[in-house]
Amino acid sequence: MTRPESAAEVFDALGKDYEAAFPDQPGQKAVLTWLLDRLPERATVTDLGSGTGRPVAETLAAAGHEVTGYDVSATMVEIARAQVPTARFEQADLRTLTQPAGSRDVVAAFFSLLQMTRAELDAVLAQAAEWLAPGGYFVLGTVAADVDGVDFSFLGHPIRASSYPPETFAARLEAAGLEVVYREQVLYTSDHPGVRPEEQLYLVARRLS
Repeated sequence: MTRPESAAEVFDALGKDYEAAFPDQPGQKAVLTWLLDRLPERATVTDLGSGTGRPVAETLAAAGHEVTGYDVSATMVEIARAQVPTARFEQADLRTLTQPAGSRDVVAAFFSLLQMTRAELDAVLAQAAEWLAPGGYFVLGTVAADVDGVDFSFLGHPIRASSYPPETFAARLEAAGLEVVYREQVLYTSDHPGVRPEEQLYLVARRLS
């Protein structure tokens, strides 16, 4: 295997092909529907790893919420700005991104933390918890697995990934002062030849105070 590519390299190259590879993710649709039923009007949303803007930023912005998406890929930011003009998108490294404490009603991270080390992943989860206002929600979508710095091919790109089993993610969020209020695991399959079946985990954790 060649040198693992960074997230910026991978997603700059993929662009809108990512949407084609992962269409119609029922677990993601379900958690967004659940969330929308519980948000106040014009909730402030930070979307970590916003990608093409679809479906997360697009769905939340269409419901009237104030969405700002951050992605390390300049190409993804450009696509998202074109596809979802009702949201705001900025290029940023999620590992060094800062937000005011207690300032967000929602922080979402859908499949955007996998190319981090476990130490970096832990730090992002802890920071996201701090950014939430009381009653705010952290929404996580990921591939749950007990892997630490594993090399493999993702849509033809060599990457290095880390993750945790579902119970560890829940424990990390609870340790950060959040209460897990939603959990679903879904076996996702795609007709795209480069996508293998994967066990997707969706968690929502709420800051109570």
